Amino acid sequence: MAVTLTESAASRVNTMIAKRGSGLGLRVSTKVSGCAGFSYVVDYADEIEAEDSVFESHGVKVVVDASSLSNIDGMEIDYVKESLLNEGFDFKNPKVKDSCGCGESFTV
Repeated sequence: MAVTLTESAASRVNTMIAKRGSGLGLRVSTKVSGCAGFSYVVDYADEIEAEDSVFESHGVKVVVDASSLSNIDGMEIDYVKESLLNEGFDFKNPKVKDSCGCGESFTV
């Protein structure tokens, strides 16, 4: 399987990397957090470690560390802009069994 980006998310990542001036792609991971168990961590991928999995969507590299892959394998990341003040990544993770009321954490 893989972790993929929609065309909209890939475009947003390209824009963010261009503004920043550097980056190999998007790093996506999970950490133990919140009331449901895990939360997503999204950052720039400045390097690729030997244990990382690298996927490519619409020309953008998505880098996932080995410990996070089992929680997010098969996930699609979209970028949604509902208004000037409400925009961000939307995680469509088929492994999520439950999430907290505020949507900040999830259980697999």
